[in-house]
Amino acid sequence: MELDHLAVAGETLAEAVAHVETALGVKMGPGGEHAHFGTHNQLIGLADGLYLEAIAANPAAADLPYPRWFDLDRLEGAPRLGNWICRTDDMDAELARLDVDAGKVVHLTRGDLRWRMAVPDSGVLPFDNRFPALIQWDVVVTPAEILKPSGVALVQLEVAHPEAETLQASVGLDDPRVEYVAGAPALQATFDTPHGRRVLR
Repeated sequence: MELDHLAVAGETLAEAVAHVETALGVKMGPGGEHAHFGTHNQLIGLADGLYLEAIAANPAAADLPYPRWFDLDRLEGAPRLGNWICRTDDMDAELARLDVDAGKVVHLTRGDLRWRMAVPDSGVLPFDNRFPALIQWDVVVTPAEILKPSGVALVQLEVAHPEAETLQASVGLDDPRVEYVAGAPALQATFDTPHGRRVLR
């Protein structure tokens, strides 16, 4: 399992994008639509093979008979860093290894991109959404490799939860940039940007 990208959620995509651009001082690029979950996004490339997305429910999408991913149906208030996403080369093996229910595999496409995502039936990930969403890319070139460099690099991702130690053990990710802290469920990311060090919550 490796860190793949971070997701900022908003009640609207414009609000989520503005939250990212204000925090980091850089412009986001285009994204697209996710028909299966009725969402749309915009992206920005980060250093070291990572990227950041702003995501929201797409008002043009039809009503869905199931919850959206990233717990977007219950999102209220200001935009926020809502999820972190880790990639794996073997989704089935990863899900079998975990001691929590990280979701069922959903096959997704957007343009030329193809990937699998583990999504709980409720749309809510374990540990109050602080557990990472799992992704397996089914393409040779991933979004992080084709996005224009932004000059932004992730320094630290702080994952807060009352059961931080249990969460850390359940995830089993070996990445020095990810720090687990005891506290109310929240995510906070620190970046080096062209404008100095910035924090995104």
